[in-house]
Amino acid sequence: MAKTLVIVESPAKAKSIGKFLSRNYVVKASMGHLRDLPKSQIGVDVEHDFEPKYIPIRGRGPLVKELRAAAKGVDNVLLASDPDREGEAIAWHLMHLLELDLQAASRVEFHEITKSTVQKAVKSPRRLDFNKVDAQQARRVLDRLVGYKLSPLLWHKIKRGLSAGRVQSVAVRLICDREDEIRRFVPAEYWTLEALLRSAGGEFTAKLLQENGKKLNIGSQAEMARVLGALTGAVFAVQDIRTREKRKQPAPPFTTSSLQQEAYRKLGFSPKKTMIVAQQLYEGLDTGQDGTVGLITYMRTDAVRVSAEAQQEARDYIKTVFGAPFVPGKPRQYTAKGRAQEAHEAVRPTAVPRRPDDMKPYLSREQLRLYRLIWERFLASQMSDAVFDTVAVDVTAAAFLFRANAQTVKFPGYLSVYEESRDENEEEPGALKVSLTKGETLTLQKLTDKQHFTEPPPRYTEASLVRKLEEGGIGRPSTYAPIIETIQARGYVVREEKKLLPTELGEVVVALLKDKFTDVVDPEFTAGMEARLDEVEEGRLPWKDVIRDFYGDFAAELAKAEESVGRIEVRDPETEEICELCGRHMVIKMGRYGKFLACPGFPDCRNIRSLLEDAGVACPKCGANVVVRRSKKGRRFYGCSAWPNCDFVSWEKPTGETCPRCGGFMVEKQSRQGVRHSCANKECRYSVIVKDA
Repeated sequence: MAKTLVIVESPAKAKSIGKFLSRNYVVKASMGHLRDLPKSQIGVDVEHDFEPKYIPIRGRGPLVKELRAAAKGVDNVLLASDPDREGEAIAWHLMHLLELDLQAASRVEFHEITKSTVQKAVKSPRRLDFNKVDAQQARRVLDRLVGYKLSPLLWHKIKRGLSAGRVQSVAVRLICDREDEIRRFVPAEYWTLEALLRSAGGEFTAKLLQENGKKLNIGSQAEMARVLGALTGAVFAVQDIRTREKRKQPAPPFTTSSLQQEAYRKLGFSPKKTMIVAQQLYEGLDTGQDGTVGLITYMRTDAVRVSAEAQQEARDYIKTVFGAPFVPGKPRQYTAKGRAQEAHEAVRPTAVPRRPDDMKPYLSREQLRLYRLIWERFLASQMSDAVFDTVAVDVTAAAFLFRANAQTVKFPGYLSVYEESRDENEEEPGALKVSLTKGETLTLQKLTDKQHFTEPPPRYTEASLVRKLEEGGIGRPSTYAPIIETIQARGYVVREEKKLLPTELGEVVVALLKDKFTDVVDPEFTAGMEARLDEVEEGRLPWKDVIRDFYGDFAAELAKAEESVGRIEVRDPETEEICELCGRHMVIKMGRYGKFLACPGFPDCRNIRSLLEDAGVACPKCGANVVVRRSKKGRRFYGCSAWPNCDFVSWEKPTGETCPRCGGFMVEKQSRQGVRHSCANKECRYSVIVKDA
């Protein structure tokens, strides 16, 4: 029998796949890319039609030698890197390094790591998709030209060690633009009015909506006083009751973006963590009797398509476990937005019968939580609609109209398995626990007026930034997590209480790029570039045309900026703290985990100290100031400034208040209802809303 070498990217995947194939197959891992542009130089010959110069990656020589030896000892070589552009490029580089025939049918794809899929794939190799390779080359060369041409400019004009990225710079701009919006925002006052009403059957609350048939916006206390005066002695009566049936469809199965967003909202996972754990689930884990198997399909995808076999498996499971009413009349079909690459499926479990509870003994806590999320989302996506009975009650009083909305679940449908998380301030109406009749007179129990102020647009979280990038067509599924990680590592952005804030350095860099390199940080231009890369992948545009069209204007802007931009000094804020080593005033610097104190005499004096940010409350244990600290992973927490003499710590910010129920200390939490003060004692559970959402 002929021997076949199969090369995948990771050792974990090699281990899983090796168990599915016979002894005639040898499975090895390339550990990702083995050939790339050199780090020490730009590696793109601008004078000769942007020809890239690829070299073996430093330190990978022994691995290349090992793979070459393995390739010579077999009859066939199959390249099974990941099924995307990056994977296609890795396969192309491997063919060059191993001196394989570029026209040979040597490429195989594993969209899921299961025995049947792997065995079927190795029997049907195809030729390399050079359009995908060219699309990836175009992206790599574009990124290299921007990074290696712009970064030296930033060194000369701002600070050594800075770097610029084609897509990362746009992400930083989005965060800076949002911060500008927040600074410019002027809050507007508005008031709301609720009426607590009693009927023969009980009490309910209705909100004021209209006056004389027109929407009423109350913008001042004086205006509210007028309304309250007009309602004095008014008769409240039920004008109309409208009931209807409302159907709600399930969300589609996960794409990379929606998985990252939902894992952030429901599990608290960063995009990076989500992708690391998803990779483990995809590459394969030991599941007991079933052996090593991939639990989910490939996790880098922007498609929501699902195979007919997977749909039928889900429908059979739903019918068996939940009953026929929970199975829709025909399989659900979902359509992706924009230019999704429908060659992939959505992220789904490889086998629905592998329930999360059954996998619990074999998975880590993080793996189980993410697998459960993916499993439940996919199963729900193939279930029947949820059905609600809704009611809207209009109540008149003088010239005013109040309305109460309510809904109850008539048939749970997919909600029996999964409910998509809602954005902040998005609230579903509750049930109306009172029977009413049209024309019925009601008794006013009380009127509750509340003053509000409009809020500025919220800062981006990692999840909402992913959504913004996806909606804008900026980057691709595989790039979202690296983008967010990179802009924080470079010191352009920091994360404070789950929000992304630009640093002064980030704002200075973005201001320079916006002024001198409009296209580089323009979201629409960057999205248009992604569309052109898609055209390259589809074979409708030569990849070097994309580079030529971009580079002409970019080179001209670069030359102009070198002459016109003067030195920009980003001064570190000086403090009253004195360096105990040399006597200078220490300055505030920004590091990977936030701000810290450093001596400005670097490199002669390398003294640094942690910067203790005062939280503005007294320690519940000893009365000293509570300060903001950071864990080794950069997460904020609150601790006593008298540490190590006092060991008080809390993940949530203490309020300085004492719980009226148990005497414990209170902490501040964010919820959909608003800002909540809760007792830190989990057994007490006392909680009160202090600011409405």
